[in-house]
Amino acid sequence: MSLSPVPKPILSFPAPPNVPFSSRASALVFEDVKSRALLERMHLIGPSTANVLVTGETGTGKELIARHVHKLSPRADKPFVAVNCGAFSESLVESELFGHERGSFTGATVSRAGWFEAARGGTLFLDEIGDLPFAMQVKLLRVLQERQVVRLGSRTPVTIDVRLIAATNVNLEDAVAAGRFREDLYYRLQVATLHIPPLRERPGDILPLAQYFLGIYAERLGMKDAQLSAEAIDVLLSGYSWPGNTRELENVIHHALLVCRENVVRSEDLRLSTLGLRAATSGSSQSLKGLKDALLALFEDDRPNLYGEIETAITQTAYEFCHRNQVQTARLLGISRNIVRAKLIQCGELPAGRQNSLP
Repeated sequence: MSLSPVPKPILSFPAPPNVPFSSRASALVFEDVKSRALLERMHLIGPSTANVLVTGETGTGKELIARHVHKLSPRADKPFVAVNCGAFSESLVESELFGHERGSFTGATVSRAGWFEAARGGTLFLDEIGDLPFAMQVKLLRVLQERQVVRLGSRTPVTIDVRLIAATNVNLEDAVAAGRFREDLYYRLQVATLHIPPLRERPGDILPLAQYFLGIYAERLGMKDAQLSAEAIDVLLSGYSWPGNTRELENVIHHALLVCRENVVRSEDLRLSTLGLRAATSGSSQSLKGLKDALLALFEDDRPNLYGEIETAITQTAYEFCHRNQVQTARLLGISRNIVRAKLIQCGELPAGRQNSLP
């Protein structure tokens, strides 16, 4: 049985979000092998009701992923409410999330529902969940367990029907180990996980995104037939590390269109961060040096069948990296799927009976 191909859309904000995100990514494409694997995983997770934890660096598009998961769910026609947990003071976050009654604190002149009630029947997206104060983590855990909220100043519980999608740019496991994040809440949130690789790890997405932003900003600026020169394309794909991810690429293209001549973006029009340029020149060489050092250590051990062990490690690592998808693993390694499948069977990742199965 073959799986139908998952479409590779461009995700973008259909309208300004109701909560501003200064460093959010405004578009995502799914051309790179890692992005295609992520999209396939989204199509598996989306139709469920499970809580989802989205991880990734700032500017990678976590809210866009959350919105797409919502659209794939049975709740698609219900509200999608996005809230940045780091945007509110500790004294206000409880009122914002759970609501308050009139007179519950100074300035509470009217009763107001919180974001959980506003998202009733739909999806509540809590961005930067790692910034949530520890005391509020306890209350959030109770809400997720009881499926009820109690407004500030009230004793009457309100039943909620909300799917929660949380996002963070920090490692929550490290935060748990450091005592900054509750372990029980972490496990409650990460029923299903979606990790967005940084743009530097998705080189296949760079040019499609650049072309998309070129079209968007050229239209806004009234420029006809704007294009990227061959030299500009070479610069974009030269290994620059894109520390600001998709949001940075968008700003680079926007700026380039403002200063370019004759509607052609040239290499000198691209304003790249010196931080990213330094990382681009040192990152790949450091990675290769680390690999060479590891190989030298293995050579010193004089291990039998060393080549086979290395080949198995590469195949298994690539397989896990591609969310255990054989087709994507083959594309990543540049070999045939039959070779990948045979190697996975040989190393025990697949039983021999699955030799002709997908994915």
